[in-house]
Amino acid sequence: MTDKGEINSPNSLHMIRRGLLTGFPIMLGYLPVALTYGVLAKQAGMSLTELTLMSIMVFAGASQFMAVNMIAVGAGALEIIIATFVLNFRHFVMSLSFMNQLRDFSLRWRLPLSMGLTDETFAVSAVNPNESKMEKGAFFYGAIIVIAYLSWIFGSLLGGILGDVIPEKLSQSMGIALYAMFIGLLVPSIKKEKRVALIAIVAMLINALCIQIGMSTGWAIVAGTIFGGMSGIYLLKEGRK
Repeated sequence: MTDKGEINSPNSLHMIRRGLLTGFPIMLGYLPVALTYGVLAKQAGMSLTELTLMSIMVFAGASQFMAVNMIAVGAGALEIIIATFVLNFRHFVMSLSFMNQLRDFSLRWRLPLSMGLTDETFAVSAVNPNESKMEKGAFFYGAIIVIAYLSWIFGSLLGGILGDVIPEKLSQSMGIALYAMFIGLLVPSIKKEKRVALIAIVAMLINALCIQIGMSTGWAIVAGTIFGGMSGIYLLKEGRK
């Protein structure tokens, strides 16, 4: 356990303040997205408790949006679990890189910090590597993750509350946020490697084909995600020749 005096030491408080300031932009970005998630989750039939617990236990924006979409179309639990697992597979790579950055920290710090990794907290932590060499650097990374985590939970809760208040037409129009999020994740990758766009097209075609042959929407999403991703093994390999 961390000693209370250690947290209240001047150096620890300084690192916490620095972490909160560094993570503040993440908070500003998370609040509107989490609010949208909360509204859509409520619209999909989830209770306020369920959608808030999902943010507490999952803490993964893209996966939560996908899960809500799959719940809305009546997908089963197994379909949702597999689809979100595949979507979040990149976290294995991010965790390995993050653990290497924090190799000077004890295991009692590395384990909880790794649980708070998202695309944004990982990116911000990666561009601040010097703190991993500092005596109280763990408080810096911990503060970044805490402010991001709490803002996501609060935004989700607020969105769930507003889901019962705002007009139905407005809440339905917010469904475009799901597509905007995935386009936002896709475009930077396409800029780096054009063949990523081809992989996305392959995944969409597989999804459409599976639906045409009578597969459920949930399993069609799973098939498109898995086999579309597998096509990248060949397509990206060809691009490096």
